[in-house]
Amino acid sequence: MEHRRTQRIKTISEFHRLRGLPQPEHPLISIVNYADVERPINISETNWIFDFYQISIKRGMNAKMKYGQQEYDFDGGVVFFAAPNQVFRIEPRADQTIKRSGWILLIHPDFFWNTPFAKTIKQYEFFDYSVNEALFISEKEENMLNTIIENIRREYQANIDRFSKQIMISQIESFLNYSERFYNRQFITREKSNHQILERLNIILTDCFDTHELVLKGLPTVQYVAETLNISQKYLSSLLKAVSGQSTQQHIHDKLIEKAKEKLSTTNLSVSEIAYEMGFEHSQSFSKLFKTKTNLSPLQFRKSFD
Repeated sequence: MEHRRTQRIKTISEFHRLRGLPQPEHPLISIVNYADVERPINISETNWIFDFYQISIKRGMNAKMKYGQQEYDFDGGVVFFAAPNQVFRIEPRADQTIKRSGWILLIHPDFFWNTPFAKTIKQYEFFDYSVNEALFISEKEENMLNTIIENIRREYQANIDRFSKQIMISQIESFLNYSERFYNRQFITREKSNHQILERLNIILTDCFDTHELVLKGLPTVQYVAETLNISQKYLSSLLKAVSGQSTQQHIHDKLIEKAKEKLSTTNLSVSEIAYEMGFEHSQSFSKLFKTKTNLSPLQFRKSFD
């Protein structure tokens, strides 16, 4: 079993010091050039936790990042989002001659204190995506995001006045809204990868409903499905909403109703027996869900075949 020490970096100033950077120009928000960041000698032996948001585009990282249960190889340019208090580690490769470029935006939650955006930022689900669910962007999209980053940098480098904070927050919100748009595009345009996920999802649910697993374990949960697919719950939900307009839970329920209809129309099992086989402890719960989805009770549906 691996034993790694965990190091928490609480402030942006501490991050700058540990990465060989000059003191930040603003204590709660900073944009650093990735090429200037020094890697600590013990970086691969440590689990890192930052108490602030990280948004980055990194090229030439020449390393693997472990984040949650996922590994991601940062060879290409992608946008990566991480919320405070998430554990990750970096495993550099031996060859460190590759030229690095890109930037890292660091924002401490205290920057949003006493502003509406303190709550708004938590609504962007991609902060909870796994590393391998990072945002792939085109050159045009990257240029748009880079312009916003430069606007933020110029603002905190200028003389701070009473407008500065709100202007920077507006720029951050704009960046995140564009990112949300680009993610939605990614769900649609990266069809092969996404379709493979949906195909595997249907196989997983079919296996659950075609065996006796439901009796033993109950209905498959969103957590179970996401873990089996090896992706995060938030990413799966966002993907399904973009492609089908449904949440993961709705997708599971649709599969259940499809199987329940099959049993009601082709077997003589009672509603209670079907409910039990479908993983319900109480047949009333099954009947209620069935009627919500079909506008018919299970018995009414069965009678329609008489």
